[in-house]
Amino acid sequence: MRIGIVCYPTFGGSGVVATELGMGLARKGHEVHFITYARPARLSGFHANISLHEVGDVNYPLFEYPPYDTKLSSKLVDVVKYENLDLLHVHYAIPHATIAFLAQQILWEETHKYIPFVTTLHGTDITLVGSDHSFASTVKFGIGRSDGITAVSQFLKEETEKVFGVQNDIRVIYNFIDFDRFSKSNKEHFRRAIAPDGEKIIMHTSNFRSVKRAEDVIRVFKKIKDVIPAHLLMIGDGPERQNCEQLCRQLGICDNIRFLGKQGAIEELLAIADLFILPSENESFGLAALEAMACEVPVISTNVGGIPEVNIEGVTGFLSEVGDIDHMAANALKLLQNDDLLIKFRKNALAQAQRFSIENILPQYESYYEEVLKNAHAKTLV
Repeated sequence: MRIGIVCYPTFGGSGVVATELGMGLARKGHEVHFITYARPARLSGFHANISLHEVGDVNYPLFEYPPYDTKLSSKLVDVVKYENLDLLHVHYAIPHATIAFLAQQILWEETHKYIPFVTTLHGTDITLVGSDHSFASTVKFGIGRSDGITAVSQFLKEETEKVFGVQNDIRVIYNFIDFDRFSKSNKEHFRRAIAPDGEKIIMHTSNFRSVKRAEDVIRVFKKIKDVIPAHLLMIGDGPERQNCEQLCRQLGICDNIRFLGKQGAIEELLAIADLFILPSENESFGLAALEAMACEVPVISTNVGGIPEVNIEGVTGFLSEVGDIDHMAANALKLLQNDDLLIKFRKNALAQAQRFSIENILPQYESYYEEVLKNAHAKTLV
């Protein structure tokens, strides 16, 4: 198949999943075309069967805000037409679903070719932005006009149906992990550099938006450090990072916390972690938790959204209510102070992560693409 993938090229979960999916499809012989405004963060080096089509800026004095939607739809028309694509897969309903529909209509008028598109819902487009009334009609329209719809968790499917009253079939295809990249490796030299006296290493990764509640990580870590020697690695960047740095100064624990910013080789840091903390207010899936579990790191998380579909209470980690710092810290110490229990949870985390291997999930996308193409072909014959 010749597949066009539209995504945000950032470190966020949707961009990561879209990029890893495209690379996986390319390895299986499909021709993949990324159409986005910059090279995706996870797409490095040369990959056979992968092409990148960047959507350039519009620099014209009339536009205070460049009309990205219009430029992207024109780019989609161009790529579909001249690369002879079979299908588009857009990640995030906002604005990509409506843009794909516009490109679809333009192509039909110009070439009488029907290009079906699949929309994958990742979460923020539904649970936060999508529920804003000013976006609701457009998002519902884009979802409704999609030839196929997938959601990354059962929770997100149900939330979409509840918020928008969508009647279309939504297929749950979970996020996935590539074990060729994410697996525990021997990085003892890293560990000794951070924890030279055998201290426990706690880790958190996010884009430091308020919904991630990164300050809760600092507060949980303070309670852990009051009991046992430990270090905290804060990976990523975003609007709340400065508040986190200020909080660690107020608590007097900055010597034990490292803010490492955005990191490409996140798996090398996960390889030395003992515990991962994810205190989010909302998560449609919890990709960061899955990446940790693939590296045999148990997870202390909140019991929200799709996280319980990934992190199993009392098996791969523990679940707490949002903001319950004491409960999260107590669960963390339960593992960190019992080496045998920690080893057991590490093994359980890996076993659970293997259910989400790309080898298991990728065929689900291929099968769904074929189903969408078959239905689209039948539609054009009517």
